[in-house]
Amino acid sequence: MIDKFEIIGFIAAVLTTSAFVPQVYKAWKTKSTESLSLPMYLIFFTGIMLWLVYGFHLNSFAMIFSNIITGILALLLIFLKLKYK
Repeated sequence: MIDKFEIIGFIAAVLTTSAFVPQVYKAWKTKSTESLSLPMYLIFFTGIMLWLVYGFHLNSFAMIFSNIITGILALLLIFLKLKYK
């Protein structure tokens, strides 16, 4: 049975992860990443990967799911930042 706190964590994961989608879409569509900070996204991506490891340690589906998706979105922004310099 799924723990009620895991459900809360999953809802939080969906909300916080989906917050990155508009930024990725805008950068992709406009091909402009001038306002994005590369060091911030590199540090953020590193933190996300550490949260992912922690999620695996806790065996938390919500944490694993959200950090995989957020990591992909952050990596996409880093890629776009480097591509559209």
